[in-house]
Formats: sequence, C-alpha cells, structure tokens
Amino acid sequence: MALSLRLHFHGAARTVTGSCFLLETSTARILIDCGMFQGSKSERELNYRPFPFKLSDIDALCLTHAHIDHSGLIPKLVKGGFTGPIYATAATTDLASVMLPDSGHIQELEVEQLNRRNVRRGRPEVTPIYTAEDAVACLTQFRSVRYDTWQNVAPGFRARYWNAGHLLGSSSIEIEATPDSGQEPIRLLFSGDIGPEHKLLQFDPEGPQGCDYLVMESTYGDTDRTDTTPEHRRMMLRDEVKAAIRPNGVLLIPSFAVERTQELMVDLVGLMVVGEIPSAPIFIDSPLATKASEIFRRHAHELENGKELVDALESHMVRFTESVEQSKAIDRIHSFHIIIAASGMCEAGRIRHHLKAWLWRDEATVLLVGFQAQGTLGRILQEGASRVRIHGEEVRVRARIRTLDIYSGHADEPELKAWLQKRLPVQRGLFLVHGEELAMDAFRNALHGIMPDERVFTPEIDEAYELSREKATLIAPTTPRLEPAITGRRDWHNEYSKLVLDINEALEKTADAKARAVVIRRLRRALEEEQ
Repeated sequence: MALSLRLHFHGAARTVTGSCFLLETSTARILIDCGMFQGSKSERELNYRPFPFKLSDIDALCLTHAHIDHSGLIPKLVKGGFTGPIYATAATTDLASVMLPDSGHIQELEVEQLNRRNVRRGRPEVTPIYTAEDAVACLTQFRSVRYDTWQNVAPGFRARYWNAGHLLGSSSIEIEATPDSGQEPIRLLFSGDIGPEHKLLQFDPEGPQGCDYLVMESTYGDTDRTDTTPEHRRMMLRDEVKAAIRPNGVLLIPSFAVERTQELMVDLVGLMVVGEIPSAPIFIDSPLATKASEIFRRHAHELENGKELVDALESHMVRFTESVEQSKAIDRIHSFHIIIAASGMCEAGRIRHHLKAWLWRDEATVLLVGFQAQGTLGRILQEGASRVRIHGEEVRVRARIRTLDIYSGHADEPELKAWLQKRLPVQRGLFLVHGEELAMDAFRNALHGIMPDERVFTPEIDEAYELSREKATLIAPTTPRLEPAITGRRDWHNEYSKLVLDINEALEKTADAKARAVVIRRLRRALEEEQ
C-alpha cells in the first residue's frame, strides 16, 4: 500500500494569523498550531465557525509557540471535545498558562461591551468563543518537550522541536510521518515564526538540513531592513523618545505583552541608565505583561542577555500596573511618561483606553513597534487616518503617529532566504504561509534560483495537498471552504485590498504618495460604512 499523507491548511493561508495545519494519514491525524484569526472583521469571524475537521479524530496537537495567532483557539478545540495531548516546550507551556486565560478574559469583556450595545440596538446577544475558565481547563493537556529530542506524538508520527529564535520557547517543528510500517518516513518541517538576527533576548534560529516538504512563514517576505544591530536599534529608539518628549506629554507604545514589552523595557532602561534619554516613569500597563515578565525572569538562563532583562525588571523606573484603578491613575500624571500596553496592533486591551484618552491631543506620540495587520486599528493609524472609532466612539487623531519596525520578532526577506538556504535541500515542495499576499508573492519571486517555481506553493485557506515521495498535488475541495454565514457576506477587506492596488496603479504617475493615501483612507471609510 502506497504511503498516503495529506496536509490541510486551515489558517495562516494568504494571511498572517490563524495558524493551523492538519497532517492526516490512514492511521492518525495531528494538528500543528491552532491559532486565532486577527485583523479584519471578516477574518475574525472565522474564529466562530465550526472547525473544518472532526475533533474526536485528532490524536495530538504540536504547538510552535504561545502567541495567540498560533495558540488562541486551543481552548475552543478542547471545549469542543479534543482530548489529546498538546506538545510544547516548557517555556511555551508556561507562557500559554497566562496568555490563554488572558485571551478568554478579553473575549468575555469585549462580548459584555458588545452585548450592552446590542441590547440598545435591539440585536441578539452573542457569547464569547471561550472563557477564561475554558482556557484554564485546556492547560491540563499540555505536555512539555525538549529541543532537539524526538517525541512520538501519534501512531506513525514523531516530532522534533528546534529553537526558532522568535519568542521564549518558540520552535520550528520537524515531523516524520510513517503511516505504513517498513516504509521510509516523509520528513516535513514547519518553520513556525522565524526570528531575525540580532534579537535582544533570543539566540539565532536553528533547524535541520534536508526535508521533503517545508511549510514556511513569509510575514516580511517583501521587506529588507537595513541595520538591525542592538546598538542601531537603541539609537533609533533614543531619537523617537527624545522627539516625543513634551512637558505634559506621553509616549504610547502599543506592544505585544510577551517578549516585545520585555525587549522595550531593557532598551529604555538601558538608555536612561547611560543618560541617552532623560529618566521618566515607564508604565507596563498590562496584567499579562506583568505575569509574562515573571515567566521570563524564571527562564532568564535560557535567554541571551538574560541578566539585562532581570536588571530592567528590578529598575525603579519600571512600574507595573495590575488593577484597573492603577491603570486609570496614570491619567493623573502631569509630566512626560511612557506607557507600554497591549495589544501590539491596538485591537484589544488597555492600549485602546489610552489611545481614546490621548489620540486627540497633539502632545501625545504613538510609537508602533511591530507589524500591523490589514484591518487592525494599528494599521489604520499607521496609514494616516484622521479619525478612528474606539469603543463605538469617533476619536480625532492629532497625536504624532510613528513607526519603528525594528523590534519585529520576524526575520526579513534576506534573513528568511538565509534561513531557507541552511535548510536545503527541500526535495519535494515549499509551502509559503503566514504572510499577506503581496509579501508572499514578493518572497516567492525572491526565491528564483533557490527553489524551482513549480515546487513553491501559496495555499488558500482550507486547501489540502496529497504529499507523495515525488510531489505535492492539490486535492479538489469536497466541501465549501467557509461556512455559509461567512461566504454570504461581502468581504470588504479583500475588496479594499484589490481596489487599493487599482488606485495606486492608476494614480502613481499623476499623484504623489500622500494624495494616494488620502484616497485610500476615504475608500476605507466608505467600505466600512457600507459594511
């Protein structure tokens, strides 16, 4: 009997969130990641659809790392009936123990706010995808694994984890699939999120050489950062802080609570200690960041520059706020201060309250320090919106909006190519995932001469491929890719993206970038109003 192996792409397909891949043989099924979709409204609605597979058929889940776009639907998976083991590194398990309950808590709060509005509008109430209690319940199924050690995860499947250099505990996962005894296994590598060179707290990413199939992220496949050394990064941050200083001002930094916040803390404290910037209070206004920082402290021996992190955590300039009352008390400060709060794309958490309080004031600066996905409030601010809606209210934007995309946890195009070349040969096929279409297409073009074009694939959501020893073959879908409730809606996000390209092409010879940006913002508002 010929070896039969199928790979299904149920997330992170031509988008940067919702990572979820299913490997299937005649004897077992395993998931790699089970992440939450973030970004546009149409993407977020995918979190509410039924899983496109039978939960009782899933034997195990292998988790690359704890970020919510890779782990965020695990509580829903367990709540729905998945009872198998969840394999992750010890650090990922520790981080998931605080990140997943926090995700459930945020959903409960957002649904509570939405239902208050729905009652006023005469609309039916909704329920959260899962609660904090559901998230705590799923943690009992986590099983810790070591790097560079083979682990049997399901009949015919074994996995080996490699440090991905992206986040504390992050991994690329090597899989050997052997559905029939006596046959040589097919080797796959799932990159997870690949960290860049010169990351403050992480060592450079690792991985095996030679595999049959590689599933690889492409988030920054169209980006070539210049100098990203720690010294250059700190000098750029220094300049942004100096430019933001106002007597009664604030520097708001929307930041992922896990790793990005800790990196910023180390650099800001370091700059203040040596006198490169004036000393000012740094408020870490995120209960999740507070808990995550303690986990980082416990795992400091696994980190590069772990001692600097511990020193920053103990600095008198860093102040952690736990309660809502402590968070509100920051508003009473009448001198320059810095607030770091989640979420990094301004989609949830306390940063939205601070933005609502400060965006309309010209003494405020908002510093975006990471990737902003299409449809997120962070991306809307980044693109120059003059007004935004927060908690159902329109807010005028007078604050300075700045971008400093040097803290990314993702490798850029040259770093991705270098990582791929170290993994060669990739014998049968390369699947590009976890990237917006423009970035993915640019990276695919950059691979000419490295990988044959016919062996590079950019799957769509819910597509499946038959993986043989010779090649990957697309399987014709037998069921609709999306639930009727979603396919029946107008996906304004995708239409917006296509129209933006058309507008840019039409105007690039007759208008400058600022003029095009104005047209694009007006188009976005019109589409949002129609939706």
